Amino acid sequence: MSCEKAYITTPIYYVNDIAHIGHAYTTIIADTLARYSRLSGLDTYFLTGTDEHGQKIEEAAKSRGKSTQNYADEISATFKDLWDEFDISYDKFIRTTDMDHMKGVQKAFSVMHANGDIYKDTYKGHYCISCETFFPAIQLVDDEFCPECGKSTTVVEEESYFFKLSKYEKPLLDWYENNPDCILPRSKRNEVIRFVEGGLQDLSITRTSFDWGVKLPKEMNDPKHVMYVWLDALMNYVTALGYGTDDKDMDYWPARVQLIGKDILRFHAIYWPAFLMSLGLPLPKHIAAHGWWTRDGEKMSKSKGNVVNPREIADAYGLDNFRYFMLREVPFGGDGDFSQKALIDRINSDLGNDLGNLLNRLIGMSGKYFEGTVNSEHVATYYQNELDEVHASLEKLEPFIFEMQIHRYLEELWKPLTVANKAIDRYQPWTLMKEGKEEEAMALNGLIAAILAKVSVMLYPVMPEICTKISNALHFSIDNESWKKMIKSTTLLNTFVLEKIDPLFPRIEKPLLEQIEPIDQETEPKASKKPEIKENEKAQGVALIGIDQFFQTSLKIGTVVKAEEVPKSKKLLLLQVDIGEESPRQVVAGIKEWYTAADMLGTQVCVVANLKPAKLMGLKSEGMLLAAKDENGLCMIRPEQPKTVGTPIS
Repeated sequence: MSCEKAYITTPIYYVNDIAHIGHAYTTIIADTLARYSRLSGLDTYFLTGTDEHGQKIEEAAKSRGKSTQNYADEISATFKDLWDEFDISYDKFIRTTDMDHMKGVQKAFSVMHANGDIYKDTYKGHYCISCETFFPAIQLVDDEFCPECGKSTTVVEEESYFFKLSKYEKPLLDWYENNPDCILPRSKRNEVIRFVEGGLQDLSITRTSFDWGVKLPKEMNDPKHVMYVWLDALMNYVTALGYGTDDKDMDYWPARVQLIGKDILRFHAIYWPAFLMSLGLPLPKHIAAHGWWTRDGEKMSKSKGNVVNPREIADAYGLDNFRYFMLREVPFGGDGDFSQKALIDRINSDLGNDLGNLLNRLIGMSGKYFEGTVNSEHVATYYQNELDEVHASLEKLEPFIFEMQIHRYLEELWKPLTVANKAIDRYQPWTLMKEGKEEEAMALNGLIAAILAKVSVMLYPVMPEICTKISNALHFSIDNESWKKMIKSTTLLNTFVLEKIDPLFPRIEKPLLEQIEPIDQETEPKASKKPEIKENEKAQGVALIGIDQFFQTSLKIGTVVKAEEVPKSKKLLLLQVDIGEESPRQVVAGIKEWYTAADMLGTQVCVVANLKPAKLMGLKSEGMLLAAKDENGLCMIRPEQPKTVGTPIS
């Protein structure tokens, strides 16, 4: 018997700018769905990628003096690199410049044409280059401006092939009627129905005014035409599965969930199902449209300089914390507002007080009374009511995931944590031990461990790294087997010795970023602005600083206690440096060209100890080593004689 399949897609992101928080939001939602699908035993395929054709890309490349392909390559790589750094669990990253994709699009055009759904005519209308869309004159703002983006439109008259979209007006309305959840949230479905009921016009699906796109099939014998970017782009969801080439993964179609932003709902909820009907392919089960993110109450825009860089937020606050905030803060479909204050509140309250503190309490109780041992043998004897309450919450969770109510999923998942924290306060293990009720106190430990284990299994799709740390501390693995035992049945943990780990969510007292730098939307980094040098400082060639500014930098002596090469890197070593704290600092140093891991092990170094943590090749770096480099190479700055680790440098 074949396993049930789950095909999850994001939109393919247009390569006219670099990934921002909205792209990250869509991709994190899709990644959460894919991780949950795998966890629950579904045969899962997760697709993301980039949309690289169209006049806008051609013009952007030309303005930068680059070939269109090189420009598309550069921007596409920024998306893929970010998703890899964010550990997005995609199965395929598709590009519309992939040869197999273009062959699949040409096959689709041929099938639609053979079915009588494509014809040739002349089109005249108002075209928005930015949106890659024609708009009827009645929809324009002040008879000129695009109703979507507000930019000026151009009157275009050209020969075009048309898709008979009008033919599918009734079939589309029937689909919406017969499948109430085909578009989520349902309010968005109602918007689409009203639009289609207003009447559909046939859709122009080729252009002759530019060249950067998929050419028509050879049998059309019409080389001056390229396909409309939306026909090209939408087909990626099936060409990724082999449509038009080998069909090898087409058994994953139809998609279970197709994630999109609300700004591209019409293309996905009207054009896309109509194309599928013409091709004789099944329609997706759910098209889910999320809202937009604002920044401190204002819409993000490049002109305002308030576009949030997701990499910067994840580096400062932790990727899993960022994921949790994005999914918990706003109901799916609504608009959300990003602020550091809201993020810090979620980390300190939900994650720190409720989840992290519960694990700390368990570590403290088990260590103090039972040398770290946790035994679940008598949990049901003493705490069956609490178990029943926990399992009742867990049973409600799964529907929330695929109904795109992830905020409700997380709300419900937090209820078992409340049960656990209340149980400690109510039964007071310290009192039980004083009264000689060791079995009951141990059972309470077992209850808390079981709740943490069950919550971490269901929280794993949202916070995979944190939940893996919890499961390691509790000595079990998060996988389909643990999902079946702990969620679908009422199994508790076997006896184990709890692993002590550092607090997962140290309290944050103030914003970690003084200023969130806006994303540079250009493909090439702009030159950094040099500090202004006053007239009386020109002799030194640098801007002078006060002694108090110098002492804001914390420099300490450290000893390298572990050193290894970073795989696939020509420059980086991964070092663990003891600077006198509870645990060594991890430092990623670009010194591999001059020092081997063996050279560094056991040596002393000078460490900049109060740098903001950063990520290099996905590895967290918590400091920087001092070194000097000239034409003869690089050498480390070291103490003349061995010094105690943590000694300040002044």
